[in-house]
Amino acid sequence: MARFPRGSSAPHLLYSFFNSSKSTRPSPHSPTSALLLGNFHLRQFSSSAVRAKDDKEPWWKESMEHLRNIGISAHIDSGKTTLTERILYYTGRIHEIHEVRGRDGVGAKMDSMDLEREKGITIQSAATYCTWNGYQVNIIDTPGHVDFTIEVERALRVLDGAILVLCSVGGVQSQSITVDRQMRRYEVPRVAFINKLDRMGADPWKVLSQARAKLRHHSAAVQVPIGLEEDFQGLIDLVQMKAFYFRGSSGENVVAEDIPEDMAAFVEAKRRELIETVSDVDDKLADAFLADEPISASDLEEAIRRATIARKFIPVFMGSAFKNKGVQPLLNGVLNYLPCPIEVNNYALDQTKDEEKVMLGGNPEGPLVALAFKLEEGRFGQLTYLRYQSYSALHECDNTLDTRAWIIGHLC
Repeated sequence: MARFPRGSSAPHLLYSFFNSSKSTRPSPHSPTSALLLGNFHLRQFSSSAVRAKDDKEPWWKESMEHLRNIGISAHIDSGKTTLTERILYYTGRIHEIHEVRGRDGVGAKMDSMDLEREKGITIQSAATYCTWNGYQVNIIDTPGHVDFTIEVERALRVLDGAILVLCSVGGVQSQSITVDRQMRRYEVPRVAFINKLDRMGADPWKVLSQARAKLRHHSAAVQVPIGLEEDFQGLIDLVQMKAFYFRGSSGENVVAEDIPEDMAAFVEAKRRELIETVSDVDDKLADAFLADEPISASDLEEAIRRATIARKFIPVFMGSAFKNKGVQPLLNGVLNYLPCPIEVNNYALDQTKDEEKVMLGGNPEGPLVALAFKLEEGRFGQLTYLRYQSYSALHECDNTLDTRAWIIGHLC
């Protein structure tokens, strides 16, 4: 898998699921088959490259800007599935919150296997989607156990961004290092989320130091917790400089208030640390910082986004998914800081032309080109997970199922 700077073309990414009860071999001489027989090499993000703009924007551009494709990965028992459950609840995809181990006989929505509900761990990746503030977010919840790390590999190959969940008590653990290494291998921009601030012994600043030392993250906190352990009440946003509290039986009401006076000095110091850290990797912000100019919330947000997409910086969020605190600001961070599909370019290698490189422009009017990245055998037959680069055939339904049988054995 390789990446390179983006140009004027843009890919389209959707997750689709097909029951593969029928398949017909496509013509090997068609342009679509020539592309499908090639090896896919995916993605590079570049904040320095300037996207060429046509006089008339394509009709699909706006919808692509409002799309995020993310994965949630972490060490086992860091709270990935619990976090996904809250995300689905706050975005309206589910109407009740159920816990991972299924004590109520239901279990978390993303744990579809009986064994997952019984053991309280994720065994296979699960895909879903939700909407938040007018954006569609496609999510893959991945396993944290080392025995199922291949599921993380499959997911990261087709993701535009990721959330790395860290436990505020356990800190950076063995599988945290493995997952972070996989994200580096596939060059996936990411944000970090320090979870479980309500637990005894929670220390987010220790975890942040571990991430810098063990994972070599160039990172800084974008939030400051108000209290820890049983006194954990809310969060202070260092970009907006507002305190957020989570009211209601399930934390569904986010209330913005002024920063507590007794934390003002500490918050100012942490915001300055954030600006200094981002300035190290973003020239535009560095110029303003060195000139001692006032830095607005929008300027800082844009700089964090540029640095995150370029994989030079990792913003660190905090909260407690189990206690329903900090999830909504994390969702806002996904929209604000992680890339959309049109900030990604992909190419294929055409094996019929001595592996000639072929750009996948993502034009919805082009031939169907897709990557089958996972197969799943279920009670309804074989389920194939596809990432689409071009998908006009979806509207015609003439090649979607037919080409599946060909591409599985030939895409990497």
